[in-house]
Parts: sequence; C-alpha cells; structure tokens
Amino acid sequence: MSTTTASAADSPSRRLQTPTLDRESAALLHSISEHGGYAYVSMAALAAGGDLRAAEAAREMAWEQLHSGPWHSVLPAWRDAYSMACLHVARHHYANGEFREALRVLDLGIIMGGTLLRKDLDSAVEKVAEETRRGGARVSDLGNSEHRLVDREFNVAEVLQLLPMKSLSSKLVVKKSELSLEKFLKDHYLSGSPVIISDCMAHWPAKMKWNNEDYLLSVAGDRTVPVEYTRNPYTHTHTQREENRVEWIFVGKNYLCTEWKQELITFSEFLQRIKSDGCSPGGPTYLAQHPLFDQINELRKDIFIPDYCFAGGGELRSLNAWFGPAGTVTPLHHDPHHNILAQVVGKKYIRLYSSSFSEELFPYSGTMLSNSSQVDLDDIDEGKFPKVQELEFVDCILEEGEMLYIPPKWWHYVRSLTTSLSVSFWWSEGESSDTS
Repeated sequence: MSTTTASAADSPSRRLQTPTLDRESAALLHSISEHGGYAYVSMAALAAGGDLRAAEAAREMAWEQLHSGPWHSVLPAWRDAYSMACLHVARHHYANGEFREALRVLDLGIIMGGTLLRKDLDSAVEKVAEETRRGGARVSDLGNSEHRLVDREFNVAEVLQLLPMKSLSSKLVVKKSELSLEKFLKDHYLSGSPVIISDCMAHWPAKMKWNNEDYLLSVAGDRTVPVEYTRNPYTHTHTQREENRVEWIFVGKNYLCTEWKQELITFSEFLQRIKSDGCSPGGPTYLAQHPLFDQINELRKDIFIPDYCFAGGGELRSLNAWFGPAGTVTPLHHDPHHNILAQVVGKKYIRLYSSSFSEELFPYSGTMLSNSSQVDLDDIDEGKFPKVQELEFVDCILEEGEMLYIPPKWWHYVRSLTTSLSVSFWWSEGESSDTS
C-alpha cells in the first residue's frame, strides 16, 4: 500500500488541530486492540502518518463494526475508532484544499462516532466550514431574500379532507398568549394539560431566518444530515430509543412496508428534495428527530430554550429538529418526557389523547414500538378498534410562531400541512423521571 506524503498535512497553515486525538490516541488504540481490532490499529498508525488509503480502510473497518448489530450493542471504543478515522481522512482532504469533502467526513464522525473526540470534530468543523463559506454571501446579507420555503396559504376546507375523521370538530387545544411561567406551572405543568403558547418566539432569530432558503444554504448547505423516506405516502414512526441515537424505523400504511430507506445527504440536496414537492425518485424526504443543533452551531444560535423547559427543576434531555415537506406524518405515539414543540416554519395538525386512554389505544407489545399505537388514525380498522372513534381528544393546527406543550405520556399524532420546520424540547422532572 503506497503512502500519501504528509508534507501538505503537516503545513501549519493547512493543518487541523486535534489535541484530544493526540492525547488519547495511544489509549484508544490499545482498547481497540483488546477487542480484536488489530487490523484497524495497523491502518490507524499508517493513517496518522498521512496515508489516505489507510485512513479510509480504518474508517471502513470501524463502519462495519457500527453496523454489526443493534446500536446499543456497539462497543464505545468502536464508535470512537470511527471518529478517529474520520479525523485522519478529513485532515488529508483539508490539507489538499478539499474543504467540502473534509466537512462531509467530519459530519459523519459527529453523527456516527463516539464522544471521546467530539471536541476535535467540532473545532475542525468550525474551521473547515469557514473555508467553504469564503467567497460566498455573508449570512447577515441574506435576511431579506425572497427565496422562501413557505410562502402560500392553504384552504382549511381542503386540508380537512386530508386529516383523520372528526378533526377540528370537537375540543381544540387551549391557546394562551404570553403565558407566565407561574401560570404555566399551575394550570398546565402540574395538571398535565396541553396548551398552545403564542407570542413567545418573536425574539428568536430563527423566526425571521429559517423561512429563508438562502440563509439555510449559507449556514448548512454543505453539511451532511440523516434523512429518511419511503416511496409510499410517508409515515415516520417515533420509537422508544436512546436519546440522540442514530436509528430509525420506517413504516407504510400497514406498518410492514419494505420500501423504506435511510440516507446521509447534504443539507442542500435535502432542500432540493423538499422544493420538488415530493416528486423526487425516493418520495418525500424527512429530517426527523435529529439533534441538528448539536451538529450545526450556527442554527443553534438562532433559537433559545423556552423558560417553560425549566419547570419542575429538571433538565433539558434532548433538542431535536423536524424538517420536511407537507404530508409527512408521525403516527399516534407518546414520549416519556415533557415536550415543547416549537413551530418555526409552516403549519402542523396535531391530535392529542390523554395518557389515561393508553389501554384503549392498543400500544404495540414489542419494546421498540411500545410507545406507539396500533391504531392508524388515517385509516381506522373499526372492526379491530370499534371504540376508538368514541375516545375524547383535543386537536389543533399549530401555526408558525406557536409552541405546543405536550405532557409526558400523552398520545399525539402529527401531520405537516406545509413545508415545516419544528424544534422539540424534551425535559425531565429530575433524577427520578421516567426515561424508559
């Protein structure tokens, strides 16, 4: 195997600094060798000397280990090994001025790798991303662009034809403006009662910026993100899973659809698919329940954690993005934590059932889907679930700029009515909260 010269990579002006990798490399390689990764250790040693092919080989070996079984069974050392290999590969591309390729590899390290080398990955991304943006429009110059993601209204009567039966015909979620923290605690948090909170997002930079396609492209266009899609009308299943873990389940109308796919693509390609209005070869594409703001710091600066998320003295458990075209659906499910769903761009229809109806909503018995209902609200099997139509629920159209509080264990169904960009804030009640 030939070795790529390291002279360019060692140039002070074109070198990614990796202090954690430099400090922890020996211990990490020792741990990997203890788990049988002798071939990886050999390739990693060559990669550290500037051999690109060895670095790619090491990355492939680690990738195979990441996909050798269920995610929870992957040894942490192999996740860190993948991050290490990504840093070696990215270092080579950066030294050769291949900034977009370096950025792609670093994103893969962030999405699929471990935590040991995260600071090195983040600092490298910051440096490489700045290089990719040089010569382009300044972010501050893009606030008034006319390239909007959502710029049309829709007819409510037409929308009703797409929603589950009885939608918007019964009890709506109560809506309150400028709700104080004290009133939120008393009237909703302690009693476990959903509420829409309006007029509390006006100070977010995201409120102005995220409907601007040029802005999103400028800060995230070259970044790699995980998306999911099916060729059939799209349904996303929200499963019981480790927080911020890269794992998806895709289902069609009968939960047995095999035409699903998960993919890692650039954010710019993702936006193109959304603009195609679901006409891309793979069907509607969804960026669902992804910790996008841990990955792309520029977008994290555009939002603020609502004060309501500190109710109960708990702590924020996860902060996730939901971004996709009209028609994406998350079927009936519940979550273990308190949840504020902030609707930044577009509109969503949401239906909620009290946690007291869990038995009547027939949860799946399997552990991965135990928080999901067997009831398909878009096509209810009245022979199998004859009493579901009689259950009391509340629903709403969550408008741009509004936040919805969803108490723990409350069942909810969500459908995007337009191109939609939402942020979910999960928080716990403290150390005793249920995280199952």
